[in-house]
Amino acid sequence: MRLPPYVLTNAENVLREIMRFTAPADTVLSHFFKSHPKLGGRERGAIAEAVYAVLRNKAFFTDRAEAGAGGATMRRLVLLGMADAVGFDALPGLSEDEAEWLKRQLEIDRSLLHKSMRANMPKWLFDKLVAQYGEDETLVLADALNTPAPLDLRVNAMKTGRDEVIAELATAPIAAEPTPYAPLGLRLKKKPALQNLPLFKSGAIEVQDEGSQLLAQILGAKRGEMVVDFCAGAGGKTLALGAQMRNTGRLYAFDVSEKRLSKLKPRLARSGLSNVHPVAIAHEKDAKVKRLAGKIDRVLVDAPCSGMGTLRRNPDVKWRQPESAIAEMHEKQVSILDGAARLVKGGGRLVYATCSLLEEENDAVAKQFIETHPDFELVPMSKVLAEQKIANLEMGDYLKLLPHKHQTDGFFAAVFERKPMAKSAKADADEE
Repeated sequence: MRLPPYVLTNAENVLREIMRFTAPADTVLSHFFKSHPKLGGRERGAIAEAVYAVLRNKAFFTDRAEAGAGGATMRRLVLLGMADAVGFDALPGLSEDEAEWLKRQLEIDRSLLHKSMRANMPKWLFDKLVAQYGEDETLVLADALNTPAPLDLRVNAMKTGRDEVIAELATAPIAAEPTPYAPLGLRLKKKPALQNLPLFKSGAIEVQDEGSQLLAQILGAKRGEMVVDFCAGAGGKTLALGAQMRNTGRLYAFDVSEKRLSKLKPRLARSGLSNVHPVAIAHEKDAKVKRLAGKIDRVLVDAPCSGMGTLRRNPDVKWRQPESAIAEMHEKQVSILDGAARLVKGGGRLVYATCSLLEEENDAVAKQFIETHPDFELVPMSKVLAEQKIANLEMGDYLKLLPHKHQTDGFFAAVFERKPMAKSAKADADEE
């Protein structure tokens, strides 16, 4: 069934705004749809998918849209994106020249393109990934990053079990299968509207990538402990940790953004958890942080990062950030990890994590931390995964999840344990 002609016009208008790269694409789309309430669900879906197709394939699509005479570049970008999203036959109102041009573009064998064009990412990012993974693996990784992610759910074990959720979703009917690594994860091949499902309204399920679920898992939070989610954001991992703790102990959700923390409140209400305490802080050395120094059993630092591991969901990230931002991120990450480390008591654990693929934000930060904090030692990820009974995930010192290998977003994590503190050191920590 063909889309109405105004869908292309609307897609062109919102794409023009998004391609300025002054704000995240999902934010711009959300504002656009709020200001165009007459657009139906199918039309919104087509516009959003077309925009994301352009962002994933921007290098190739821009090259084709600007080649040859005739046709406005933005219009051609929308045609390429819409054809990718809904298929050529659903496109409305094409002129004979447009239809002929578009068919030619769709017949191009992309495997013959230059490698950096095939990867559809800025040259600086392509070069960094090639330096880490080699050219062949980078191209496989790029293909995975340029493919839309599936929809992963986490089952709230405080409310129900995974098998029960699979059975109830099947009545919708929504097909779901268990994730291979996270014990409470489900993967949906399609992306249905979940917000009206009783399972969602009751807090029995939450949307959360399997990789993100694993970050909460490896922290190993236990009943009755004091735990801090240091960069809680909207609280996906906070909720997972609270359920892991069986709603006991105290779980602090720290974040520098009150706006992000406010998004946790409705999720918290649905979850049934009462052990979570959201706390807005000014920075990593805030007095609210200092008063807990040396008292916390486990601290998770899911640090602000470039987000290059989330390109399946946020393809605009690779175009919005310059290479210089990576060095700035490294400094911020080192500082945040240092601040969070002060909370950990002797024998306690600290997990540093990012959703980045880049060594500067990952291995380099972990190594720098160990070199400058002799009171901590690295716990090999292989040992942590064994503790958590995640037997089918092979790792060395660090957790390194990759979309083309593990079908998750790209994640990194390192686990550190604080050596038992002498009495005098603990007393000093208590006084800070």
